Amino acid sequence: MVDLRGLTRKQLRALAATVERGSVTGAATELHVTPPAISVQLKLLEELIGAPLFRRASDTPFAPTEIGAELLSMAQDVERLAVRTGERIDALKAGASGSLVFGVVSTAKYFAPSIVAAFQRECPGVRVTLAVGNREEIVRGLERNEYDLTIMGRPPAHIDAEATTLGDHPYVIIAPPEHRLAGDPDILAEDLLRERFLAREAGSGTRVLMHRLLERIGGGRAFEIVEMGTNETIKQSVMAGLGIAMISAHTCLTEIADGHLVVLQVSGMPLVRQWYLLNRADRDLSKAAQKFRAFVIEGRSKLLPKLSAFGL
Repeated sequence: MVDLRGLTRKQLRALAATVERGSVTGAATELHVTPPAISVQLKLLEELIGAPLFRRASDTPFAPTEIGAELLSMAQDVERLAVRTGERIDALKAGASGSLVFGVVSTAKYFAPSIVAAFQRECPGVRVTLAVGNREEIVRGLERNEYDLTIMGRPPAHIDAEATTLGDHPYVIIAPPEHRLAGDPDILAEDLLRERFLAREAGSGTRVLMHRLLERIGGGRAFEIVEMGTNETIKQSVMAGLGIAMISAHTCLTEIADGHLVVLQVSGMPLVRQWYLLNRADRDLSKAAQKFRAFVIEGRSKLLPKLSAFGL
């Protein structure tokens, strides 16, 4: 088999220009070199292939042989590929193309896909991989530089990160509509001591906040807590009457709107925290990641779910 590893773009361009112009002189003019330079490239190419490139006896000067035609087709493909690659590089440099990994805590998965979809409509050439995990998992990924950008609550203190506030993140206590405390405008700590709380796994930011709340309102008294793995399981269990739960309001807007869940009017609730967009301060963002970051920050007022309709 012919070894083409020594083939050069100069040789292919010399071949293509000679066939197109019908002469070595014409090819030299097109490529801004001397005719002997074209002749040298054609000779090297023929030696590499081990066969003639032109039909010498043809009435048409420099008509390619079958082998010459194959190489001419390759030359044209190389030029098209070079143009496409140049366009891709320009797009990457401008941030209109490329890829990034977007890590979000599981509570944010209820609105993060819509952020990605909105961005993709504006920048379809950028591929965004959405990664979801609990707070510990996302922080660990940030430590390992697995994500270009992340959304979470309180930024981790031990990571040098650039954090931008995106908006309010309220937490509420939910119950089924028929719950004994539903509609009570003045729920006391004593009322909650009788309840079973359904909670996320250790490592969840919501679990940490819930423990702080229960310690404050309970004065050190013990609450019954049942651990569940996902927000969806918690919501379904609350609707089934297995307990109540402290949960991000962003995770249950649909169920509240449909009347399947109610927000209990507990003093000091909702507990409002903030959403942050983070990236490592000691790592340079790619152009695509810079574009995504700017898109999220500029559109943050529209990209987060609206809570006013639910009195939150």
